[in-house]
Amino acid sequence: MKTNDLISLLAQDAPVRLRLGRMLALALAVGILVSAGLLLSTVGMRANMGSAIETIRVIFKLVVTFVLAVAACGLVFRVGRPGASLTISAWLLLPVAALVIAVASEMSVVPAEAWRANMMGRHAAFCVFFIPVLALAPLAGFLLALRNGAPESPGLAGAVAGLAAGAIAAATYAWHCPDDSPLFVAAWYTLAITLVTGLGALLGSRLLRW
Repeated sequence: MKTNDLISLLAQDAPVRLRLGRMLALALAVGILVSAGLLLSTVGMRANMGSAIETIRVIFKLVVTFVLAVAACGLVFRVGRPGASLTISAWLLLPVAALVIAVASEMSVVPAEAWRANMMGRHAAFCVFFIPVLALAPLAGFLLALRNGAPESPGLAGAVAGLAAGAIAAATYAWHCPDDSPLFVAAWYTLAITLVTGLGALLGSRLLRW
């Protein structure tokens, strides 16, 4: 049987699609629970979150990472189905655009000599380390679930899984992170999510072949 014929057959296989959807939903739920549990059992939530969440920068950080996680997870639910459209939705571009605007706004009101300090924050190294750690459970779950599908590009599917896992981890870590500057988020959250995306692409290219 030709590859194209096999792809068409799988695309019409409703039980396969149903099983994949259920597996991905389970992976998402378990991944979130494990990441949240790991955060709470180690570093915990931000000590002053009750007052900090009243500030616009903290609200922005929580919202932008949450929207990114939701949008990226939406892609994961499509990437395992052969022939599915992977057009980037506005929901995925929205947090990126919002972060760019936030960074530009901060740089316009903060003196240039303070830019580097705001970008570095106090816990840049820990942020880049801990977000990938929090992403391990959702990434493993997504990759295992995607093995029940038939992604046309294993590497791309793995990258999408990594992006979603990294975004989930970033949204989780945001509840602990004491660094609120958009410059910090743009630099170190982006780097951490990029690392997880790259890891997902590497693992996906090996584990999701069919």
